[in-house]
Amino acid sequence: MKVLFATSECVPFVKTGGLADVVGALPAELCAQGCEARVILPKYGKIAQQYKDEMKYIDNIYIKMGWRSQYCGVFELKLGEVIYYFVDNEFYFGSDTIYGDMSEDIERFAFFDKAVLALLQVVGYWPDVIHCNDWQTGMIPVLLKAHYDVDGRYSNIKTVMTIHNLKFQGVYDKKTIQDVCELPDSYFTDDKLEFYKDASFLKGGLVYADFITTVSKTYSTEIMTDYFGENLNGLLWAKRDSVTGIINGINYDEWNSSTDTFIEKNYNLRNLVSGKKENKLALQRQFGLEENPDKFLVGMVTRLTGQKGLDLVECVMDNIFENGDIQMIILGTGEEQYENMLRHFEWKYKGSLASLIMFDNAASHKIYAGCDAFLMPSLFEPCGLSQMISMRYGTLPIVRETGGLRDSVEAFNEYEDTGTGFSFTNYNAHEMLGILNYAKRTYYDNRKSWQSMVKRAMKADFSWRNSAKEYIDVYNRL
Repeated sequence: MKVLFATSECVPFVKTGGLADVVGALPAELCAQGCEARVILPKYGKIAQQYKDEMKYIDNIYIKMGWRSQYCGVFELKLGEVIYYFVDNEFYFGSDTIYGDMSEDIERFAFFDKAVLALLQVVGYWPDVIHCNDWQTGMIPVLLKAHYDVDGRYSNIKTVMTIHNLKFQGVYDKKTIQDVCELPDSYFTDDKLEFYKDASFLKGGLVYADFITTVSKTYSTEIMTDYFGENLNGLLWAKRDSVTGIINGINYDEWNSSTDTFIEKNYNLRNLVSGKKENKLALQRQFGLEENPDKFLVGMVTRLTGQKGLDLVECVMDNIFENGDIQMIILGTGEEQYENMLRHFEWKYKGSLASLIMFDNAASHKIYAGCDAFLMPSLFEPCGLSQMISMRYGTLPIVRETGGLRDSVEAFNEYEDTGTGFSFTNYNAHEMLGILNYAKRTYYDNRKSWQSMVKRAMKADFSWRNSAKEYIDVYNRL
């Protein structure tokens, strides 16, 4: 089975979110299970020079973009068992930005999607499946049908469209998209690319893809409802027999408490208590909190946006700290209102609340290892990786039951002594506060059950092994 992943980002070359982690890990696991998986992405100026130095130039062609013809080079690099192709064009991808204004991104990724298909002839790789990811690659299934259907080498290729976040859809002026993609009027109807008088890359991909996946089973059903469907729920419901959810995994080499070089002390199930204690004290010391190994410490590593439930946290922040028996550390950047909110409450609860308003990879590892619990009260969460990482480090997640959070965290049952974390159902600040307080009481008053839950969480399997098998089943079905 030959599979080509088309993506706008991929670890270790470039990353802005979870998509990069998925495409950085899944192809390698597919190769380990007998597939021939390759990846194609733009050759961004931001890619580290060490990787650029290792790339091998293959050839170049020209891609027609409206009235212009644009240079398109292709480079190749092999890491492990995976071959990566890089689409080269300085005009579109030479800057240090990955995403910018939609008016520019529409043309940039139309160029990329055209290049993906045209370069198959150049590199001599004919996949059985092209696996597209998010709106930036949504035009590939459309262009494959519109421009290549008569070519036998292309007509046998199947396409999979994975939705990592339905909220981002690549919507822009219909005439512009029609021009840069060279598509006839028949493609811009209500049942195809047309989207409220404009046109949508993602909708095009969903209409023309042979199969659609999302990154958790719950999210695959949520997006067929009005609340989560972002105005595409009708289309997804119509194609429901070709939609499935496959939860993401995490990289066990990167997220491993027994080998992690960023944390104070490595630990596993055998030295769990002492390991967590040392990491907690080091974390409290680094962030200026009271050094107390028994104080309940909650972490968040998140984008500071409404989607991530920061409005719920803001609503009950005073309630959280009113008894003085809890500490919090929050790492992330995002919307100005939430950054300022954290600055205010950090001043108000100095010694109990600490925030780091930036992205710091080393600090994130230390938070996962040093905290007792990890809070994720998301409005919606297609998959989420932080709850899996926190469990891997024996830090119990407190989550809202949505998307991948619901699929990956089993709620604690104190009567049967089961579960791997805590969860609440409704998007409500006081319901979140109630379950946070329940977790706190369990930590202080039922430490035996807490430790049992920590061990179950650390034993849970969130590797890519099982998810890769499910993707292979989809490819075989096609």
